[in-house]
Amino acid sequence: MAVAEQDESTALLEQVNQARAINTPLQIRGGASKAWLGRSLRGTVIDTRSHCGIVNYDPTELVITARAGTRLADLTRVLQDNGQMLACEPPYTDDGATLGGMLAAGLSGPRRPWAGAVRDAVLGTRVITGLGLHLRFGGEVMKNVAGYDLSRLMAGSFGCLGLISEVSLKVLPIPRCQAHIALELDAHSALLKLGQWGQQPLPISAACHDGQVLRVRLEGGDGSVRAACERLGGEPFAPSWWQALNHQRLDFFQDPRPLWRLSLPNNTAYLELAGDQLLDWAGAQRWLKSDADPEHLRKVASAQGGHATCYSPGLTDSPFQPLPAALMHYHRQLKQRLDPQGIFNPGRMYAEV
Repeated sequence: MAVAEQDESTALLEQVNQARAINTPLQIRGGASKAWLGRSLRGTVIDTRSHCGIVNYDPTELVITARAGTRLADLTRVLQDNGQMLACEPPYTDDGATLGGMLAAGLSGPRRPWAGAVRDAVLGTRVITGLGLHLRFGGEVMKNVAGYDLSRLMAGSFGCLGLISEVSLKVLPIPRCQAHIALELDAHSALLKLGQWGQQPLPISAACHDGQVLRVRLEGGDGSVRAACERLGGEPFAPSWWQALNHQRLDFFQDPRPLWRLSLPNNTAYLELAGDQLLDWAGAQRWLKSDADPEHLRKVASAQGGHATCYSPGLTDSPFQPLPAALMHYHRQLKQRLDPQGIFNPGRMYAEV
């Protein structure tokens, strides 16, 4: 371990142990690009940004290991220079977003249904637990499974289980060929088409309906992409549209009404809801701008086997959909094992955790 890395990780560990000694909560903060998502926090801020930098990266192994405070923009640039990428296409609304925040939030971009989620890319982590221990879980190769699932549990935990200090991720080569086509279809027809295409060998890596137009990204070899374009038809559009979608910079997201994210099973039919919808992930992720009652939206999502998350701060005290009693029981048990004093981001996701 390099001296600088050791000093930074030691400083983080010391701050955690000081909080344990006086039983005071900690707010884990990286770039704060997603600080608005979830319930309000209290406690002393512990900043991970100084604990940054790439620890190990061998492009031939398709694995990168970096410290939690590393900016996603910097990590992405290094990968692109080597013709590689994070397949989960993590969204970030500003350049301050960090690797630790990416894993803690567990959010994935347009490629998610075809390339996997953030948790699927995680090979290993180093985590400071609420017991004052700096532990390593998993490793840097796929066949190393010791602690592998615990590393994945950090994805989407929003800092409630521990302070992530280091992450190892698998990466993929950037596809050789891309095409971006737009087809004028209503939402019902678009979902039917996507359901049919999902059963066929088409090189689709993103599909989103914006209310009037179905936009599709095709990636792969030259021949397969060209053949798919000829088959599907449509008009080309600028690839920068996907980044605007992923980072919530489209005009849709500027609407002043509350923003909701509905996560639904594949092939869920179009839902008639008050407001405007943007259907991402071929319909599995639906963004909704609506003044509808939060309880009603959650009942609709639950009836389809999904859930609804509020992305507008202050609208509800429970931004994340409340868990069933049995599932909450397991969440509380896991929290008790890893953070028995409850010092890490208490109540960030649910009041009970």
